[in-house]
Amino acid sequence: MRKKLHTKVAAYTDVAVAKAKGIYPYFRPIESGQDTEVVIDGKRVLMFGSNSYLGLTNHPAVVEAAKKATEKYGTGCAGSRFLNGTLDIHEELERRLAAFTGKEAAALFSTGYQANLGALSCLTGRHDYLILDESNHASIIDGSRLSFSKVIKYAHNDMDDLWKKLSQLPEEGIKLIVADGIFSMEGDIVKLPLLNQIAAEFDASVMVDDAHSLGVIGHQGAGTASHFGLTDTTDIIMGTFSKSLASLGGFIASDAETINYLRHRARSLIFSASMTPAAVASTLAALEIMQTEPEHIERLWANTRYAKDLLVENNFDLGPSESPILPVYIRNNEHTFLITKMLQDQGVFVNPVVSPAVPPQDSLIRFSIMATHTFAQIEEAIDKLTWAYRTIKHMPIQESV
Repeated sequence: MRKKLHTKVAAYTDVAVAKAKGIYPYFRPIESGQDTEVVIDGKRVLMFGSNSYLGLTNHPAVVEAAKKATEKYGTGCAGSRFLNGTLDIHEELERRLAAFTGKEAAALFSTGYQANLGALSCLTGRHDYLILDESNHASIIDGSRLSFSKVIKYAHNDMDDLWKKLSQLPEEGIKLIVADGIFSMEGDIVKLPLLNQIAAEFDASVMVDDAHSLGVIGHQGAGTASHFGLTDTTDIIMGTFSKSLASLGGFIASDAETINYLRHRARSLIFSASMTPAAVASTLAALEIMQTEPEHIERLWANTRYAKDLLVENNFDLGPSESPILPVYIRNNEHTFLITKMLQDQGVFVNPVVSPAVPPQDSLIRFSIMATHTFAQIEEAIDKLTWAYRTIKHMPIQESV
């Protein structure tokens, strides 16, 4: 007799249905480094699904830094930052990040997801309010659920709705507005000047998730607050190392008192093993490159403009994107899966985004640009995307996947 838990999980058949149709697009094993070209099943595939915006994951200086750190410190720290897991290079990276983001201090977390979980679960409480953009990353949503705070969502990047929601809240209680800097699916940038202005009106604090903004916008790639010249009025900046900084980990930067509080209250920091030496050293190396070699960000934006122009010329709907994240709206789940499969068969890797991550009518291909792409690679990928889209656009609409 099956137990109730097994009955529940066995009833989940979406994967089996997609695999039976030959369009299951997840957990594709890559047999090479994360670069503009990767190897899958022994074949060359153009990578347009990576978050390595500056293309530094294979940079010789980054790789060498990871090797040297492993030789000196070993492969892991065998404990949390709170106890035995703090290395001198952890503190060096925190100092560098604080200076880079224009804040007094910073705290490292083992992943960007844990940074949001740790901060949002402890900064506000039962009598406080978290006000979230409805398109925020899942880690922000999950962190808010752990906080016991009252969670209010406002329409995506809609500052009128944000003002309306804040105006309905009582004066007492902490109010923390949290928004992505660059939204990970839509690719648009938060309207931070107006958001900060509204926050000041209601005595609210502001936290920006710069996971997709670091290395992309701002002075030397310092992120959203830097981009708008609003570092002083943006209270908390969160970032990750798994994208432009070519490693793994995350951080929160803020005033010294807030960081001190997080160091002693954020459970995902206190009860998680600290970043590995190789991850810290590779982040430091990538940060140095980002700050001293502006040509990487310049190439990223040249490639972004080139790709966006080609996609628009081919009549693709990119929504409000303002970044190297180019959402190609397909607006049908099964067609999105089919195009992803057709492209991989033709040697192009892209990411499908379907319901429940987005409503079925907003399903999309997430086409991501790297500084190290060539124009020829961009042209090849968009030519094949155009072919795939035109091939399936007259197919009957189904939503069985």
